[in-house]
Amino acid sequence: MAVPSVVYWGTKGLGLARMCSMKGFSQFGSLRLIALLAGVLAAGGLSLNALAQAGTQYVVTNDDAAFPYASGVSFYAVGANGALTFQQQVQTGGVGIAGGYFGMDRIAVSGSMEDSGNEQCVFASDAGSGDIVGIAVRSLTLVGQATGSPTDGGTSNGIGLALGGSYLYASFSDSNTIGTFALQSGCGLAFIGDTAVVGVQGGVINGMAVRGNMLVATYSDGSIESFNVAGGTPLSNGDEQSSTATVTSQGATYANSVDITSDGHYAIFGDTSTALGVEVSDISSGKLAKTKAYKSSASISSSNIRLSPDETVLYVVDTQGAAVSALFFDKSTGKLSPGCRSAPLSGLVVSWSYLAGIGLVSQTGNGGGVYVAEFGPTSSIATVTLDVSGQKCSLQEAAASPVSDHNSTGLLSIGTFPPRAF
Repeated sequence: MAVPSVVYWGTKGLGLARMCSMKGFSQFGSLRLIALLAGVLAAGGLSLNALAQAGTQYVVTNDDAAFPYASGVSFYAVGANGALTFQQQVQTGGVGIAGGYFGMDRIAVSGSMEDSGNEQCVFASDAGSGDIVGIAVRSLTLVGQATGSPTDGGTSNGIGLALGGSYLYASFSDSNTIGTFALQSGCGLAFIGDTAVVGVQGGVINGMAVRGNMLVATYSDGSIESFNVAGGTPLSNGDEQSSTATVTSQGATYANSVDITSDGHYAIFGDTSTALGVEVSDISSGKLAKTKAYKSSASISSSNIRLSPDETVLYVVDTQGAAVSALFFDKSTGKLSPGCRSAPLSGLVVSWSYLAGIGLVSQTGNGGGVYVAEFGPTSSIATVTLDVSGQKCSLQEAAASPVSDHNSTGLLSIGTFPPRAF
């Protein structure tokens, strides 16, 4: 299958964005990021002022700057008035690739406001130089750096990250391996080993999510697989399969990102497709069941998804459709039902080409809306707020959205501190 093609200058890559195939995993070009929040958001009854008073909260970006630029992680503080204010960039000492797969989260965040030790950490990958760094949130300093095996690499399409228990997992897209790293005190990492993987049709490792003892992964050919991580290193559960939508669409739909419910009952996949497509698999048996597909012609592509903290809403970034959708989710049955969709976000074509990574505005209730990375020559972060009344909802881009960020030349992944509670 066709995957994103990035032209590189030099050995580590200066990403020249170039669109490839509608089969999905195309995201190239440079990005700049920013976000601005305004007003009071309906998120578990908390206003932005109340959220800010609980402690310093951040929107965090993997700047993914490609050679010859130095990459870093930028922190934006959520202020009492709801605005995001640039705090500082922590340089990682490595370089990115300014592109890669939509479904890969290049940022992983741990800790809570109440942590009194060194558990407040941000981990970020540098695909160009092949390293993963740990950053202490309290001091906003780089405190650790690790690499996988000598053959691990992700210069073509990135290095994804997922946290689970005492481990960090890294999906290396060049070597098609999942690297396991033990978490150490002070946001440090220690490499343990690799698990070789490959999709049903030879696809490349893409998105990952971990819940309890299960890691669920997607591949660039639309196949999915789960692994047992009870012992740290992933062991396949022997359930690798092509997703239902991939089969029925004859290759026009591909599972990309993945999220898992807090009780580990369902895995949810965001599909890259010519329509809005989301798939749900019952994993309560310890293996992936055949996925059930939810499709809508309301938009194009759904490469990035995120469950709300209370699991009543599934946010869907219409990656190639310029909007954000919210679907109602029944966590007891795994069923999705129609919700609402925002108007097209401002700046399409003029400033950006794709929507990408997603972060929750609030870590309680229905999330209150999302931050969305906008991928293009003028990169930014949009803020889209959610209002819910019974079984009706509305999504609206904030008046001052988007805001530009001057540190990123290739933003695809964003995170929030504190992270979602589950």
